[in-house]
Amino acid sequence: MAAMKLLIGLVAVASLVYLSLAGWLWWGQRWLMFLPAAQLDRTPAVCGWSYTDVTIAVPGGGYLRGWWLPGEPALPLTFLYLHGNTGNMATSLDRVDLLRSLGASVLAIDYRGYGHSSGPFASESRLYDDALAAYQFLHQQKQVNPANLVVYGHSLGGAIGLELATRVRSIAALIVESSFTSMADMVALSPYNRWFPVRWLVNQHFNSLARVAQLKLPVFYIHGLEDRYVPAAMSDRLYQATPGPKQLWLVPGQQDDDLHNSLVNWARPEFKARLEDFLRRHAPSTGVETS
Repeated sequence: MAAMKLLIGLVAVASLVYLSLAGWLWWGQRWLMFLPAAQLDRTPAVCGWSYTDVTIAVPGGGYLRGWWLPGEPALPLTFLYLHGNTGNMATSLDRVDLLRSLGASVLAIDYRGYGHSSGPFASESRLYDDALAAYQFLHQQKQVNPANLVVYGHSLGGAIGLELATRVRSIAALIVESSFTSMADMVALSPYNRWFPVRWLVNQHFNSLARVAQLKLPVFYIHGLEDRYVPAAMSDRLYQATPGPKQLWLVPGQQDDDLHNSLVNWARPEFKARLEDFLRRHAPSTGVETS
């Protein structure tokens, strides 16, 4: 009898611990997903580009910090650059440099909770609102015609850009690099999936696969085949589900290279050429000349 009571007690304690850990995963997942850095260790000046620091108010409270890099006066093309879940906009300066090298104007932002932007800490809904605030800044303050605007999102930024494209239907094109189908699909690849029903615990959904059917604008998906963090098959699934004009570039590489974060540097000349080709074919209003 005593042994049975002990067993029941141990099961009860184990169940309580398990439920507590599952509850922590539900409540604390934002701190696992979003890994911001406050310090910006580089600016576009190191690439030789002139830029200005901008502050963008977010409706409902808070503000974003960003860089505005004016492009060539004769080229109307403008990029809104949205970075991934780690670091800040300085972490992605290589992509900002590449986009500016096309002659385009570029706005790069830090979401609330990242870099020098205000708080509070990031959440899915806040990131979507931050991207919309950046678009409104370009449209209203910089007088950027949406027909000349291309949204470029890397990794998590790809999911944010995709959601923005479902709200602002008039932008010229969307470029999604190394992104994923949904956060539920990503957490299913994590070690937590061995012990917890992580798909049921996700409350930051970023369900891009469910949104792509709404897209009518041209979309260019780019992904490294040997990406160690996000499987390239996810970009292929997004591509297959996209109904409008689309392209997919799966970039070969070596398994020991960081093709998730450094894909631009791995294949920079071809990267630039393919971006130009995509814009010529699918977004002629941006002014990229036809060869």
